[in-house]
Amino acid sequence: MSRWGFLRSPRWAGYLALVVVFAVACCALGTWQLNRRAEALTEVARIDANYDAEPVAVAEALPDPAGFDPDQRWQVVALSGRYLADEEVVIRNRPFAGSSGFEVVTPLELDDGTVFFVDRGWIPQDSDGRPSGYAAPEPGHVEITARLKAGEGTINGRTASGDELATIDLDELAERVGEPSYTGAYGILVQTGADAEEPPMAAARPIRDEGPHLSYALQWFVFALLAFIGLGWAANQERKALAEASGAGHPAERAPKPKRTPRERSDADVEDEILDSR
Repeated sequence: MSRWGFLRSPRWAGYLALVVVFAVACCALGTWQLNRRAEALTEVARIDANYDAEPVAVAEALPDPAGFDPDQRWQVVALSGRYLADEEVVIRNRPFAGSSGFEVVTPLELDDGTVFFVDRGWIPQDSDGRPSGYAAPEPGHVEITARLKAGEGTINGRTASGDELATIDLDELAERVGEPSYTGAYGILVQTGADAEEPPMAAARPIRDEGPHLSYALQWFVFALLAFIGLGWAANQERKALAEASGAGHPAERAPKPKRTPRERSDADVEDEILDSR
């Protein structure tokens, strides 16, 4: 039987199957991390291309009020109209600099009569968990710029309570206003100077970070490789153990001791031969 014949046993077939399953799982996780890295790099590219770009008219950026291309995320648009302060709402459970608060969303009636929803910034919550005081929207006709983001939709089990909403659900906001509205995207108000530090406070600049996904992916692929290396090491250890148990160790260990040549015989050996001959 071959020295490696034991590998054909059901036990070692099971070991191999376990290692293959483990390696496939590791490769799947590594691929998932690579996909997440690709998404992060795409977002970084959007920030670089759109965040500090010159503003374009919202009608040009969004010819279909219900449409939105993900590559338009952070694109700067120019808006002209008047705020509908009576239709203003707040979005609860919004983090900012380690604190929880609200985001203020105010409908803006554009010059053409359609409504665009503007996130005017973040406000903290008071001791009772309610929105703290903040500045009212500017009255009259305004000209502002905002950065586009997609609507958030709804979350099961989280409902609106008066003027407090769980998410920036543009369809729900459009129903509240009752006017033709942009439901594909909303805008984060571009604020500068002292206004950015007063409630509602301006959103922080997004971080250009691809994350540790590449290193995590490489780790998973290395784990898959190590599984096969470990299986090979275990097989070699068992081969050695079987060889020792059968007395078939290393050729150097089982080689017979060399016989002594006549010149190497001692005087006692010679005397014994003489006595034996008599």
